[in-house]
Amino acid sequence: MPIRSPEIDVLFLSWRDASHPEGGGSERYVHRMAEGMVAAGLRVELFCAAHERAAAEEMVHGVRVVRRGGRLGVYVRALQYVARRRPRLVVDVQNGLPFFSRLLCRSVVVLVHHVHREQWPIVFGRLGGALGWWIESVLAPWLYRDCPYVTVSEATADELIGLGVDRGRLSIVPNGVEPPPPVEATPSETPLLVVLGRLVPHKRVEHALEVTARLRNRWPGLRLSVVGEGWWEQELRAEAERLGVADLVDFHGYVDEQTKHELLARAWVHLCPSVKEGWGLVVSEAGGHGVPTVGYRAAGGLRESVVDGVTGELVDDLDEMAAAVERLLADPAVRGGMGEAAAHYAASLTWPASIDAFRSVLRPALGRPADSAVVAVPEDVDGTDGALLDGLVGVEHGTGAGDDRDAENGTDGEGDEGTRERLHSLTRFPGRRERCGTVDARSMIHNAAPTTDEAARA
Repeated sequence: MPIRSPEIDVLFLSWRDASHPEGGGSERYVHRMAEGMVAAGLRVELFCAAHERAAAEEMVHGVRVVRRGGRLGVYVRALQYVARRRPRLVVDVQNGLPFFSRLLCRSVVVLVHHVHREQWPIVFGRLGGALGWWIESVLAPWLYRDCPYVTVSEATADELIGLGVDRGRLSIVPNGVEPPPPVEATPSETPLLVVLGRLVPHKRVEHALEVTARLRNRWPGLRLSVVGEGWWEQELRAEAERLGVADLVDFHGYVDEQTKHELLARAWVHLCPSVKEGWGLVVSEAGGHGVPTVGYRAAGGLRESVVDGVTGELVDDLDEMAAAVERLLADPAVRGGMGEAAAHYAASLTWPASIDAFRSVLRPALGRPADSAVVAVPEDVDGTDGALLDGLVGVEHGTGAGDDRDAENGTDGEGDEGTRERLHSLTRFPGRRERCGTVDARSMIHNAAPTTDEAARA
């Protein structure tokens, strides 16, 4: 029976939700933001595509989820829903295609996890891909030219700026990470690689299969766990047969959350060979179990979810990926050190901080005074926490009020140009490096542990 709902404060439009068979990290992000808005006292709905695993309408942690239409039909049904319900604010989640909600609603915030330039031709061919890319890169930026944008990584923000989105309308609200649940699994006694995600072409699981094939003769007992499902699975199974590694690869398909974490906890190294990732939530999930990641630098968001040389390795091609994996397999000390750093880094990424930042972006669009987002830093940055920050995010010693760095463009020592591992300028630590900066909601928001009231007033 349909669930009757009063006026909608915030309506999220997303082509999938977290329960969808093809749902992933971006859908989990949307759910967490929606639940956070409910906790703030707002009436929130999520409109997404229907699928066989969930009801047409249900309440999920206070969020009314409405499922209508299919892969493309959801866009038409969503516009009809907006026209009928007239929400105060729409969060248009653009997974390549916009929902065109700006045609019907004055208050719209655009959420983009990553830009799909490379994925369009892979999925839709040359002509279909060209049309899709024109919609994403030309039409959407023009249609939403007055709207605030939210994205999850600096890499995606740079790409959006390249498409004409004004820097002043962009806010970066990174993913949080759930604390890993207790697991019974321990690291495998023999080398075990894991790749986790939807089985679709642009995730390039074939590269994980190829790495396994190249290393099998030098690493007896080597295995690869492929966790996830998707329409490309049969092609991957055929590729495993072609490479002669079908006997070394376990296709686990869809698994529940606990099983996923058990599988991650057994692995030695996590592989992330995707063409593009907005952030790569699974990188942080693997890191929570002390498992370092090897991924591609060109994927974008991995330049922030993987701290190159500290929590894993970023590489440029398949040859480098195979070499990096072999180095980690061969050196338990390095692998263990990276795993420990990855666990610390994952623990620093919290959903409450992300939700607070996201709410700060939405408040002006809802007609409420804008919040300032507090950037939380550890009080003891000169001690062990400071050492960890130095190692993980490249914190440098500032020079106080006279520091003449460009806060907008992050120039002059803002971080390594190749990997872009850096904090917002206001999180630098001059003098004793004890500092809590407050930044406007329109500026970059660095995710960290929730800030105490005392820190907020500092």
